Amino acid sequence: MTGWRVEMLERIVVDEAVRELRPDFAVLVMTAEGLVNGPSDAESEEWLAEAAGKADAADPHVEAWRDAYRAFGSKPQRTRPSVDALLRRADALPAINKVVDAYNAVSVEYALPIGGEDLDAYQGPARLVRATGDEPFDVMQGGEPAVEHPGPGEVVWRDDAGVTCRRWNWRQCVRTRLTETTKNGLFLLERLEPYPLDRLAEAGDRLAGRLRAIAPDVRITSRLIGGR
Repeated sequence: MTGWRVEMLERIVVDEAVRELRPDFAVLVMTAEGLVNGPSDAESEEWLAEAAGKADAADPHVEAWRDAYRAFGSKPQRTRPSVDALLRRADALPAINKVVDAYNAVSVEYALPIGGEDLDAYQGPARLVRATGDEPFDVMQGGEPAVEHPGPGEVVWRDDAGVTCRRWNWRQCVRTRLTETTKNGLFLLERLEPYPLDRLAEAGDRLAGRLRAIAPDVRITSRLIGGR
């Protein structure tokens, strides 16, 4: 299984149509094998509290993401980039589970969109594309499973089965969400200019350290895609 996951990391791609939209886009992709997740605890809640004290809603990276949303026809005031939404409620971030708390804390501290996914739920490699509008997106509505579809031209992460995250980093699907039973994770740390690449690498190191605090034997591999 380890070989398959390494292959997955190497097969993740950013489609040329997305590169044309934002040539400055870069993503640090990370796999974490052997996670031992669980309910939020005092340590993970402290990470969230520490991050709240460092939150900067005026970081220029937030406005860069608003501009990126406008570029593919989305209104960032209605469907906010994930980092914008997190920073707006940094003082009251919900504790979800240890691993989600870890990456949300890093996201807030570094003003950086971060997605966390259950690697074992993926069907084929992740890729960032502009949607046709026919792709399925699994959600919960009124406590029941339902299927939505992205708008044509919307930037989405997807695999062979459908969309895993709509509007670049706005909302993740139910199928690949990271839960307390997740054993192997995929993390996407997304950057636009003027965000420095060395700060992106630092955020990746911070997340890796948090994951090792949760699961000391976790095996972490990463790859940078894009950047200039």
